[in-house]
Amino acid sequence: MSYLLPALSAVIERRLLINYRLDASVAADMLPEGLRPQLVDGSAVAGVCLIRLGGMRASWMPAALGWGAENAAHRIAVEWDDESGVQHGVYIPVRHSASRLPVLVGGRLFPGVHRHARFSGSETAHRIRVELEASDLQVSADVAVVSEWRSRLFPTIDDASAFFQAGSTGWSPRRGSAGLDGLTLETEQWSVEPGRLLHVESSFFDALPEGSAELDSVLVMRDVPIVWRQPHRALRPAQGAESAPVG
Repeated sequence: MSYLLPALSAVIERRLLINYRLDASVAADMLPEGLRPQLVDGSAVAGVCLIRLGGMRASWMPAALGWGAENAAHRIAVEWDDESGVQHGVYIPVRHSASRLPVLVGGRLFPGVHRHARFSGSETAHRIRVELEASDLQVSADVAVVSEWRSRLFPTIDDASAFFQAGSTGWSPRRGSAGLDGLTLETEQWSVEPGRLLHVESSFFDALPEGSAELDSVLVMRDVPIVWRQPHRALRPAQGAESAPVG
């Protein structure tokens, strides 16, 4: 499916990549046909991306006309097969935004259906708090920005960084159909910092079977210019056939 705005430029002012170790069978049950969990030591990798964007605009527009907003995406790292071999990315069952603009035009003018949410929080150089409340979701995160990396999934922060940079294409349910929309994040200035999870709650993960999702780690990104565009290769229609329609 083609969109009126196939590419969008922005700056990641702040991004928290909060990661969970997720039971592989639970993850597989959450995915549409054609996608499978990308496993690390037998566990699926899932989480929530809490991202504040600035200067969001069509790539041909001047930066002064860009808008900004807090956004959230719950995600599961996935693999799929195409004519080039195994590809990596994330499946995003649900996106939320504080701005009414992506809620209105997401899935219509550019890929990605969004639901509205209220965000609050505070931020310093060394600590970030984000709260999200929507009709269908609540998230609370308190993260310290530190120098020491801790994770059972990824031995080093470089391993974690490479994993998420390689999985920069996100697939989400298409508005009004059973297909999937894709968005690929591109940047020449990819940079992450280690964080420490002081407190995290997500009603999305709390609703999963008890013990199936365990908090693991968090990556912090700040002041990174990006471009979002549709993937060069779309998933074959049959691969998205089982995804739930989004209205």
